[in-house]
Amino acid sequence: MNKIPPNAITLIKVIIHLASLSTLVYFYLLIDSGRLGADPVKEMIHFLGKTGLNYLLITLAITPLSKRFKQPLLGRLKRLLGLYTFTWICLHFAVFLWLELNWEVGLLIDEVIKRPYLTLGMLAWFILLLLSITSLNVIRKKMKQTWFTLHRWVYVAVILGVVHYYWSVKSGLIEPAIYFTLCFILLRERSQYFKSVINKFLKKKKKLV
Repeated sequence: MNKIPPNAITLIKVIIHLASLSTLVYFYLLIDSGRLGADPVKEMIHFLGKTGLNYLLITLAITPLSKRFKQPLLGRLKRLLGLYTFTWICLHFAVFLWLELNWEVGLLIDEVIKRPYLTLGMLAWFILLLLSITSLNVIRKKMKQTWFTLHRWVYVAVILGVVHYYWSVKSGLIEPAIYFTLCFILLRERSQYFKSVINKFLKKKKKLV
């Protein structure tokens, strides 16, 4: 298979920007036309959360695709997709804090402590925050190998995000099942990495014993 040229990667990035902008416009039109059902606030929160989760899954799909089709330049899309993921999740969080909690941070803390699905959601958000901050090339160079270790926490974030979504919908199993399946497939593609982590842990444990 022929390698994707750099110009094509630039074009794909433009398409990602346009798709993201179109999704935001569509979201606005849904609100403006009153097509969000009987509980528009809940639908707004779910729309933004699902969009962020979709972007996260697409981001995780880049590495397996680039390896399978031998297209290393696809890796250049990960930072852009990752930043859009964090942007959608921030909007999801902001709408919840604004329209559900009226910007009451104290109430947010209480809710996060009392409701496990919110605890998982906040942990996922915090991980994505760290990954977004450290996505800058300057920071990446300073962190060296630590950067790769940190950014593998995205695997934890996607698991937390899928479970958070499952608990938050409270009804219906089809969509959560699809997300769990996609999450499993994408993590299964990293089986060699997880095996190496387990082996290192077991070796360290043997030394301590």
